[in-house]
Amino acid sequence: MVQQVTTDEQRGAVEQFLARFDLDYEPEHDDLLGVWDAGGQLVACGARQQALLKMIAIDPAEQDSPMFGQLVGTLVKKGFEAGVETFFVVTRPQHTLSFEAVNFRLLCLTDQVALLEYGPGLSAYIERHHNVRHHGNNGAVVVNANPFTLGHRYLIETAAQQVDRLYVFVVEEESSSFPFAVRYDLVCQGVADLDNVEVLPSGPYAVSAITFPGYFLRDSALVEVQQHQLDAVLFARQLAPRFTICRRFIGSEPYCAVTRRYNEALQKILPTLGIDVVEVPRATTNGGAISASTVRELLQQRAINTLEKLVPSTTLNYLESAAFNGLSPVAGRH
Repeated sequence: MVQQVTTDEQRGAVEQFLARFDLDYEPEHDDLLGVWDAGGQLVACGARQQALLKMIAIDPAEQDSPMFGQLVGTLVKKGFEAGVETFFVVTRPQHTLSFEAVNFRLLCLTDQVALLEYGPGLSAYIERHHNVRHHGNNGAVVVNANPFTLGHRYLIETAAQQVDRLYVFVVEEESSSFPFAVRYDLVCQGVADLDNVEVLPSGPYAVSAITFPGYFLRDSALVEVQQHQLDAVLFARQLAPRFTICRRFIGSEPYCAVTRRYNEALQKILPTLGIDVVEVPRATTNGGAISASTVRELLQQRAINTLEKLVPSTTLNYLESAAFNGLSPVAGRH
């Protein structure tokens, strides 16, 4: 019977059980479930962290039993009760069929990672934005805009001049110093005069933690490689065809090594999947590249009067308004 893991002893059993399958135990989760046999031995476990199902393992002797479906079904039920509508799982490619058998849909696949979803998910996302889909020679930019700067504006304006329609996907995940609603609104205001630009929330389909595997990839360097591959393939296989995107624009990255490696991965992978990658040199001021991280540093120093050369008037107006009450204490992205 599937039951909630509640004690330290049970959690220890789960950790040991996962180790049998070369899986790491991750303490971050909303639900942790286990299945014990009549002799008190753990024979299956699984967890849910918001919309992500993870740490799912079944004893080989139970592989052909209904246990897998019961375990996954219970995790999904608990997610529904918590208000989640669409669920994701990142797993090894050889386990894809098992999840497809319980109605998960494969979104994308790399040599070592598969991403699947259950629920309205991508179909609902595309339907919500049906009215802004246009045929033509279209391009895309993915930004976090934390906050929206003149550098973002330069990248978007430059890209928009080279395509019929430019889609700007704003990373929707809440892991930035500025809330998504603020970042999205500042992007919309900052490009409102560009007639061929459509601003969209990314949903969980671009630069999302959901697409970042980790607990079953022990090598940290391999984790990053697979993160980048999965994100690139997801964009090329799912977003690009639906918005007729044939070109992805990225800004050059002189400061952040992680972002630079991500850009290099896009330049390597996307052309093999039919998407051209165009790197746009960063906008500069006073000899240095304009960076959202610099803006955040100046805000920490309460030097708002120095931001006129770094952010457009729409962003500056917000930063000077009563609506802005400081930066959230979370990791900042560009």
